[in-house]
Amino acid sequence: MPLAVRSALFGLLRRSLLSFLLSVPAREVQSAHRPESFRGSPLIEVDSLINRLDLEKIFGRRAALHVDLGCGDGSFLCTLAQRIPEKNFLGIERLLARIRGATRKAAKIGNVRLLRMENSYVVRYLLPSRSVETFYLLFPDPWPKRRHLRRRIVTDNFLSAISQALAENGTFRIATDQREYFEKMKEMARANSNFAIIDPTVADLPLTKFEKTFRAQGASIHWLELRKVSPVR
Repeated sequence: MPLAVRSALFGLLRRSLLSFLLSVPAREVQSAHRPESFRGSPLIEVDSLINRLDLEKIFGRRAALHVDLGCGDGSFLCTLAQRIPEKNFLGIERLLARIRGATRKAAKIGNVRLLRMENSYVVRYLLPSRSVETFYLLFPDPWPKRRHLRRRIVTDNFLSAISQALAENGTFRIATDQREYFEKMKEMARANSNFAIIDPTVADLPLTKFEKTFRAQGASIHWLELRKVSPVR
């Protein structure tokens, strides 16, 4: 196959995959993935969808990494990053309006980087093995209707991918206002030999916008904290 044809096919496949990961039409991938206003900002421009992220290059230093899955407008991420400047923070968010807000908040915070992509893909394919000290998954969409349950982010496969990305004794902190979802996630965690359920250590964490809203409504907040352990052989 001629080189020019192969290059064209690769470009088409890449745009199609990015279209799926960003949930935008393929014709809008270039503008959605690399907006002019974001250049020189904390937003990471991914050159490869198969190579692991070079975290030392991205942050310009070696430091423990915390990852906020679905960081929204970056309020929680940026507040926590300012409290712990010795650690690196990566926020992952798919929605363009939210990532724009997060980019503005993180513009002058040196230890924050942002990536616009699907959480599951980044965890499974882009984060290096054993590179993350702590993951945060705060108030993920519960998809309460039975026909939508398959859309929930926390699955057995997702937990396995989280385990691969976590460093030794790393933690995964999850919050939800949905009791049924909480119990289901706890059930999956108990069945996964890579994790131990520990008492949540969340007293000093900033409140997210969702948590503020739910607390104002009198809703209970359910926290699940998992620690990576070595499976007993």
